[in-house]
Amino acid sequence: MAATTSANSSNLALSGLASGLDWTSIVSELLTVESAPVTQMQSELTADQNKSAGFSTIGTDLTTLTKDVNTLSDASFFDSKTTSSSSSSVASATAGTNTPLGTYSFTVNSLATDAVQVGAKAGAALNSSSDVSSLTLSSAGFATPVTAGTFTVNGQTVTVATSDTLQDVFNNISTATGGTVTGSYNSTTDEITLSSSGSSPIVLGSATDTSNFLQSAELYNNGTKSVTSAAALGGVNLSDTLNNANFSTAVTDGGSGAGAFTINGVTINYNASTDTASSVLERINSSAAGVTATYDSVGNHFVLTNNTTGDVGISMQDVTGNFLAASGISGGTLQRGSNLQYSINNGSTLTSESNTVNGSTSGVAGLSITALAKGTTNISVATDTTTIASTITSFVNDYNAIQNYVSKEITPTTNSSTGAVTPGMFTGNLDVENIAIQLRQIVDASPEAAAGVQNLNDLGVTSNGNDNTLSFSDTTSLTSALTTNLSAVKNLFTNATTGIATTLQTYLNNTTSLTGVLSSDEGAMTTEETTLSDSITTLQQKISNDQTRLDQEFTDMETAINTDNQEKNYLNDYFSSSSASTAPAAAGSGASSASTSSSSSSSTSTSG
Repeated sequence: MAATTSANSSNLALSGLASGLDWTSIVSELLTVESAPVTQMQSELTADQNKSAGFSTIGTDLTTLTKDVNTLSDASFFDSKTTSSSSSSVASATAGTNTPLGTYSFTVNSLATDAVQVGAKAGAALNSSSDVSSLTLSSAGFATPVTAGTFTVNGQTVTVATSDTLQDVFNNISTATGGTVTGSYNSTTDEITLSSSGSSPIVLGSATDTSNFLQSAELYNNGTKSVTSAAALGGVNLSDTLNNANFSTAVTDGGSGAGAFTINGVTINYNASTDTASSVLERINSSAAGVTATYDSVGNHFVLTNNTTGDVGISMQDVTGNFLAASGISGGTLQRGSNLQYSINNGSTLTSESNTVNGSTSGVAGLSITALAKGTTNISVATDTTTIASTITSFVNDYNAIQNYVSKEITPTTNSSTGAVTPGMFTGNLDVENIAIQLRQIVDASPEAAAGVQNLNDLGVTSNGNDNTLSFSDTTSLTSALTTNLSAVKNLFTNATTGIATTLQTYLNNTTSLTGVLSSDEGAMTTEETTLSDSITTLQQKISNDQTRLDQEFTDMETAINTDNQEKNYLNDYFSSSSASTAPAAAGSGASSASTSSSSSSSTSTSG
């Protein structure tokens, strides 16, 4: 019986299997009732989360408005100037808040240029003699190293390897062209010449060339039967180490790898065995020497260019080793820079090392002028009314944004079909409603009397009469006020005690601060959300535990009922089978008794 009970117990979770009672429905209904508070709390949590997002939106809108207010509360902002140039190709200009209004004639007699130190020839010739049968391309001092591949002469393909000698290349050219084109090298001029014995001009190169030999050799089509390198070919290999880069004078570093030189008093270190010419140039350019160093492969010389203009020199000195001398830089020529020569309002000629002059050199406070070319231009300085008007417009728009949002969220809505009224997210929230009221009261204020501009109405900014928003009813009023009465507009916003922007700045800073009403409300919402979330979690865990407990209790009940039913069935089966097996034996016993009784009776009779 125990085995049977165990085998069936796994099926007893099925509701009513033994009892006939639909207890899963009962448990479900009990849990539904118990879950009702969870649904309510989840609804409240969603509402709180929406309010938190709403407070965040209000905070963002107020922060945007604060940026406008901060600008408009700065008195110097209303002194902003704009400039224009009658000839923008001659000069451009900017003005400070203290620049006097007016027009200034600016004449450029000559521009400032930078000084340039052009070095002497730096790279050695390809070869010391015209015999190049031993000069391999890989070791030849081409300014641009030759790459392996193919190039074309008169439509014929010539193959070149970096292990070839220059004479091998000449031979290959001759073979490819059937002896028509021959090549030679002149060690005196350090040039290659290709000559043709045919009747047509030499044609060099094709779109399918893969070697740069023709470019490295400075060989370009000229429409004749003889083509010579456009420049001397020997040059410094920028990517090879200094002691192997084909300098005409070997570069040394004092033998210790600690070579050094100075440019404009700044020390540059190098190692002739490990540094390349390219790395030294980069080191110069990234230093504080104030120059840009380059290598001109066509002219075969290094160049130092001052980073600033003006007639100033470039100082340099080898300290350890001979890099400056070997590179030809120190033995080169200084091309002097020139100074800017200019005049203002036809005054005396002024000088500046820079092409940009400021108030201290021009004599006009806050005025900065950049000369671009020789000539004369009129620089006009005026109040920047466009920027001021744009900022005031942004202020009105950003003010309306917060008012529109608050109005939408505090106003109940009515269902047109059912007539049901749904409160807004912030309906009845006095803090939110007060923000809208305070903002409206501040922008409606009239600062201390200023002739012509008493309030925003005088700038054409009025209420629409239906809500707290503002609108521009007359766009010309703002332009007129800025043009004719800027000081009054300035006072309207920046008055220290009653200015609209000044007052708003204080209110907004207090409202959006960490101790302000928004922070307080958001903090309260966060606390409430946390409390609700914890309560929901706790109740959901209890409901889960209750379900587990109830399921187990009803399953145990089913198990007990199933066990009782099994025992009942067993007893019924037992007594039924026992009754059936003893019925004949009982009949035989009765007959025997009768027989015995008869015998006894007979015996008794005989005895008597």
